[in-house]
Amino acid sequence: MNKSPASAPTREGLRGDRLTRRTDGRLILDGVGLRPVPGGITGLIGPNGSGKTTLLRLLSGVLPATSGVVTLDGEPLTAIKRREIARRVAVVEQQADTQVELTATDVVRLGRVPHRRVWAPPTARDEEAVREALARTRLSDRAHQPWHTLSGGERQRVQIARALAQQPGELLLDEPTNHLDIQHQLELLDLLTGLGPTTYIALHDLNLAAAYCDRVVVLDQGRVVTAGPPGEVLTEQLIADVYGVRATVHPATAADPRPYIRFLGTLGATR
Repeated sequence: MNKSPASAPTREGLRGDRLTRRTDGRLILDGVGLRPVPGGITGLIGPNGSGKTTLLRLLSGVLPATSGVVTLDGEPLTAIKRREIARRVAVVEQQADTQVELTATDVVRLGRVPHRRVWAPPTARDEEAVREALARTRLSDRAHQPWHTLSGGERQRVQIARALAQQPGELLLDEPTNHLDIQHQLELLDLLTGLGPTTYIALHDLNLAAAYCDRVVVLDQGRVVTAGPPGEVLTEQLIADVYGVRATVHPATAADPRPYIRFLGTLGATR
């Protein structure tokens, strides 16, 4: 009798449990818990100063938590070597710049550094990962273009290609659409959809979060207010409570499965 093949173990991904962060006596995050959407996009939303960037830095291991734990596939991040974390978790900051003369390919190659021995030259496998990352981000025709000649949207795509070249299971992005026009915002978020890695992304724009995130986590003053699918979470009452703004939320429908928000003004203002 043939045995059925054993199923592959389920990846737990990058999780946060009761994360608290204090800096200079000030409470930045207060007992935050996070669970990923495997292979999907979790949006971190909330007003300025709500703790989104700090939370991403805790998830990446760049900052330590004052209390609580970040785990990667069930193992505490503090027990994993930084090089191993860099292989499994990729980070895209808001903006990146350099005064060094680099091409797009040079930047994407940086994503392979965690996979190489110190001072070792790129291998054929490294170069294939770089070519694939450029192709997936539709940048093959920009491969040899100098970094400083790329547009803002192209630079962000190069940064995502660099992250993909790491071949991570987890992808963290801190407000990657800042400073981009509407076309490049949409192109960037379209690109992220279905890339493969489990993604956490900090966003300011609630309509972009509603359109592209499978789940949103609403932060306010370092605490999680609520979390869930955008269509359930983004209500008029929540927007008033968290952002101090009056809004009309057009609910999801069968034809348009994402809610749409129309902002009417700050609380107390008349229009």
